[in-house]
Amino acid sequence: MSPSSVELDLIDRWQHDFPLVKKPFEIVARSAALGEQDAIGVFCRMQEHGLISRIGAVVRPNTVGASTLGAMQVPPDRLDQVARIVSREPLVTHNYEREHDLNLWFVIAGGEADAITDTIERIEAETGLPVLDLPMLHAYHLGLGFSLNEPRARKRKAQAFGNYRPDPRDRRILAAIENGLPLIEYPYLAIADRLALGEGEVIARLEHLVEAGVVTRFGCVVRHDKLGFRANAMAVWDMPDEMIDDVAAIFARHPSVTLCYRRSRRLPVWPYNLFCMVHARLRGDAYAVLDELNLLADTGLMRQAVLFSKRCFKQRGAVFSERKETN
Repeated sequence: MSPSSVELDLIDRWQHDFPLVKKPFEIVARSAALGEQDAIGVFCRMQEHGLISRIGAVVRPNTVGASTLGAMQVPPDRLDQVARIVSREPLVTHNYEREHDLNLWFVIAGGEADAITDTIERIEAETGLPVLDLPMLHAYHLGLGFSLNEPRARKRKAQAFGNYRPDPRDRRILAAIENGLPLIEYPYLAIADRLALGEGEVIARLEHLVEAGVVTRFGCVVRHDKLGFRANAMAVWDMPDEMIDDVAAIFARHPSVTLCYRRSRRLPVWPYNLFCMVHARLRGDAYAVLDELNLLADTGLMRQAVLFSKRCFKQRGAVFSERKETN
């Protein structure tokens, strides 16, 4: 399904700052000169056809809960089987085949640190293969969406993290919306009723999570491949520790970089510590971005690699509920 101009405009406008008000689709509809029910219908169709996975919260890693990135070297004839085992784990949110000897990459997110460790141990026990655990050490840029129509649009800055006042309601609210807001007239009221909270409480806690930088983006979470961005590149560099902050700052400013992290090395298997994600329509476009990054930061001679994704086995938001995975 090719998205219409109305759908593209709605996705572009509402990847961030989705209204935290009683009737959010009333505001969304006005932005596109639609009726409220028409706007809800458009979002339902986009979700049904896989253009967006949900409307909801993108949560900063290791704030509410914990997370890590795992990688495995899987024999090609076992890849589908092992991918199914990994995807069955309820805390695995993303699971991709990538072009590398380490060919299966997955994110584990949402549980406490012990739950992350338990997940890795179960995967290793069931597959008989080791998992490379690559925890995040520093986030330089967190995905805040990107323009579908203007890829060189000015990048939005993430809200600084550090003024978060934890509340026991937060994890319950994030769990209730982990699959997305209900696409109805009063979505926050539906969440509040499910949790036996007030509608105003739910909205206020989400506002606080956004203002504190725990939720880095509240809005449409897109499926890049369905929108034509099929060159999904994870680029990595072996960066000297004394240079990494300065180089990452240059990378993070580039409008085509959607994520920029520092992660642990795992020598001798994995020497890389700086990660960037680039989503492009064509491989040549992705390589052009990476060439530009190397030119800007003078990193062209440093050891680096580009891991393009081949298949997506699973993609969802962080898991804050305690339910079991069923698929």
